[in-house]
Amino acid sequence: MSLPRRADLERLYAYPDPTDPWVRLCFVTTLDGSVAGGDGVSGSLGGEADAAAYRVMRDLCDVVLVGAGTARAEGYGPIAPGSVDAGLRERRGLRPVPVLALVSSTLDVPDALLRPEVIVLTCAAASEQRRAEVAARADLVVVGDETIDWPAALAALADRGLLRVLCEGGPHLAGTLATLDLVDELCLTVAPTLVGGSGSRVTRDAPDLDQSFRLGHVVPAGDVLLTRWLRERT
Repeated sequence: MSLPRRADLERLYAYPDPTDPWVRLCFVTTLDGSVAGGDGVSGSLGGEADAAAYRVMRDLCDVVLVGAGTARAEGYGPIAPGSVDAGLRERRGLRPVPVLALVSSTLDVPDALLRPEVIVLTCAAASEQRRAEVAARADLVVVGDETIDWPAALAALADRGLLRVLCEGGPHLAGTLATLDLVDELCLTVAPTLVGGSGSRVTRDAPDLDQSFRLGHVVPAGDVLLTRWLRERT
């Protein structure tokens, strides 16, 4: 398989120069639209091409946004300095490591991810005791009453200088952001696989939507397609 050159990926996935939060969704799907492979997770789907694009997208972002359930299922750990291209980030004026922001309205967050440098986004409906526990170990941001107020959440990230948002899922979080029309682009890897079954779509639980996107790029890497779609707003 012929992988795109690293320099080409950096150019293809470069963020615009945002003054407001720019939300990029990053997903891999099968040919029949599932975001999970036969093993129930997404990590096995995209192969080397998806991994290369994923690394570049992390290298270019300010904050990695992920639902707590996805963090558990996919085995997330803290973002280590050695996992990103420090030279690229320095050249682009970014902090040495992207910030990890976990999302949970109930604060059912893996304890291993509760660290001072990690942001946890939640709402006031989470128990007061659990909020106190999380706030003692991580940067807790409470936005909204019964559910997370996403415009306020993105504003809180912006207040911390985190404008280039890379949302890595899961599908429920992606569906929520899409429903609120807060998605600026979708970077979608299409894997050459049919899995059948009842695998989730990218925007799970979203109502009927009618949002147009324009093609930013499509790059074949062997039998895998790397695509980028930009939201068209009038």
